[in-house]
Amino acid sequence: MVKQLILAIAAWGAVAIGSSADAGPSQLEVSEIAPGVFVHIGQTALMNAENEGAIANVGFVIGNDAVAVIDTGGSVREGRALLAAIRARTTKPVRYVINSHAHPDHVFGNAAFEGEGTNFVGAKNLPRALAVRGPHYIEAFRRLMGAELIDEVRLVAPAILVDDQTVLDLGGRALTLKAWSTAHSDCDLTVYDDRSRILFAGDLVFLRHIPVMDGSLRGWIADLAGLATIPAARVVPGHGPVSEWPLALSDEHRYLDTLASDVRGLIKAGKPIADAAGAARSERDKWELFGDYNARNATAAFSELEWE
Repeated sequence: MVKQLILAIAAWGAVAIGSSADAGPSQLEVSEIAPGVFVHIGQTALMNAENEGAIANVGFVIGNDAVAVIDTGGSVREGRALLAAIRARTTKPVRYVINSHAHPDHVFGNAAFEGEGTNFVGAKNLPRALAVRGPHYIEAFRRLMGAELIDEVRLVAPAILVDDQTVLDLGGRALTLKAWSTAHSDCDLTVYDDRSRILFAGDLVFLRHIPVMDGSLRGWIADLAGLATIPAARVVPGHGPVSEWPLALSDEHRYLDTLASDVRGLIKAGKPIADAAGAARSERDKWELFGDYNARNATAAFSELEWE
């Protein structure tokens, strides 16, 4: 009996050691929101060393023949964890990595997917945005997050550019990609899965997290009308929970309209741009990170709208 117990313990130890040795990168936590559609919901926070940049929503779609990734996260470490989550669910090749725009929390994980026939995809303005802003993003976030996380980051420009609209075939599953006019940024791209009727909206849609403007307020408000016509059932926003569509647009629409109205009122009253920071104050309690972004949104809106 003692001999059998010793042998059992030895066998357990061998299995445990073998499992540890064979363990790959940790997997990013993802949820299957529809058959073959997986999403990781990022923290509502600023990028920092503690969260390793994992603040944006990222995901992937599995077709009969291949996989498409939508955004790769805020560090190569997050990108590897996303790849590990994919590999835990399928051996099909990652044929496409689609970047919804150029911001670090969405593209800093790209290097984890280089090679093996993966095609990077983005809006036509994305290569320019990465070339002009990318080096500044890397330097800024090296100071915030540390060299260990950021020195692995490589800016991977897309080889497939979307000028207006294109369709990617994953094998029995079509993804419709659309590039938008300057709105949240100057290189926004959405991804619509026809099979599940799920829209990956990138940062054209924010929920709970205050919208962040790096493009054009007027352009963003105009694009909301076009977004609402997409026949989706649910949306994966760039930040915030997966939600019903197009109801998910209502809070963002209200905020952007309020911001535009308040800023136009200041301009009409002859107020200086320094007063813009107080615009949209009525929205303060409706959004997380309001204090981090609203003043910047309002100042940018003032600069745009004073020349109407």
